[in-house]
Amino acid sequence: MSELRQNLATREWVIIATERASKPMDFANPAAKAPVAEREANCPFCPVHEAITGPELFAVRPEGGRPDTPSWRLRVVPNKFPALTPSPTCAILPQRLKEGPYLRMDGCGHHEVIVEHPRHDQTLAGMTVEEVRLILESYWHRHHQLASDCNNHLMTIFRNYGEKAGASLRHPHSQLITTGIVPLHIRTRLYEAQRYFDDVGTCAYCDILRHEMKSKERLILENDGYAVFAPYASGTPYEMWVMPKRHRASFGDLPQEELGAWAEALQGALARLAKLLNDPDYNYVLQTSPYPLAAVPFYHWHLVIIPHLKTKRAGFEIGSGISINIVSPEAAARALRETL
Repeated sequence: MSELRQNLATREWVIIATERASKPMDFANPAAKAPVAEREANCPFCPVHEAITGPELFAVRPEGGRPDTPSWRLRVVPNKFPALTPSPTCAILPQRLKEGPYLRMDGCGHHEVIVEHPRHDQTLAGMTVEEVRLILESYWHRHHQLASDCNNHLMTIFRNYGEKAGASLRHPHSQLITTGIVPLHIRTRLYEAQRYFDDVGTCAYCDILRHEMKSKERLILENDGYAVFAPYASGTPYEMWVMPKRHRASFGDLPQEELGAWAEALQGALARLAKLLNDPDYNYVLQTSPYPLAAVPFYHWHLVIIPHLKTKRAGFEIGSGISINIVSPEAAARALRETL
């Protein structure tokens, strides 16, 4: 029989309908992704195309290597087709302007691309832990650098892997966008976390983490600093959360020496997903507090991984806002845990 489950942190409901469940390989890609060359002549992110992307904002390269040359291991560059842009009009707090009953403001912000590896054919699941650590270090550096702009209220870091996830280029990359607003669904998540803290006196995410580590029913892997688990109220099959064991509202407060453990957990999670489901498309999103709320006791940063499988949102999901998940988080965690 199906059941409804509630997300402790957000109070959102999902339906777990396991009578519709399939075996893991029923969700897997029917065939491996097409072979990809190590270099692609028309790819703007491949080495020797540095002039196409514009001046780099951050890079990792051998000591003495010159900026915007092919010696890099990782680069951060402005997005050529940005959703938001920094501009002189954004030097002061952008003004809300009325148009009849409506509200608008200038599209100020930052939109950057993290080019994660020189090789066009590399995947994050196939990288070494050290290579993944460099990616996370670039997030950390850019978060701190952009914190100096008082108009940046929220940084969203995300990775779109594969066409189903919205990726337009195959070369391994992720993106970040800063906004001068905190969107409604983020504010709702923060409100629910604060409500829980006010009612119970503890962080909801810390309580979730403690329970998952104790029960181990949905735990996929862990190390000294991080746990990866399928959330109790997973909205999609094989959803995973990568969560630090130490409470911090903002990942920007993470010491650099802890990036290695995060990289190990993230790479391990994605490697399992790739092997179990034949390298599916996915999104991951870093969920962290807005800059002005970096030290609140009620929020706990984490990274969410959502695979794109053979399931679609249909009329009920769109109309009700309730997701239907046909794979129980317990079954998903067991399959992922036993992979590799």
